[in-house]
Amino acid sequence: MVGGKLVDDAYNSCYMVDMFVRRISPKERSGTQSCQSTYGCPDIWEMENGDFAVIGTDITEHAAKLPPTAGCAPNERMVRIPRHLLIHAKAHIPDSV
Repeated sequence: MVGGKLVDDAYNSCYMVDMFVRRISPKERSGTQSCQSTYGCPDIWEMENGDFAVIGTDITEHAAKLPPTAGCAPNERMVRIPRHLLIHAKAHIPDSV
């Protein structure tokens, strides 16, 4: 079902563009290397449904080393973001559901 998967991937990619509402992380990355392009820039975005999308370094290969109470499904990826990014984004993340 390779062709069906390609159609699903294309549909999801097109749909995702409209799902991002606002950047949660600071636009200016003071005290850190600023992004000069759209490559290599960790980020956090709020989505239309209230979830968050995280852009970071894929560290899924380390999923086997997770504590027994955690897991990473085949359709999930673990990403690492810099500490300062989440700390600076904290003020923009709602305290309640």
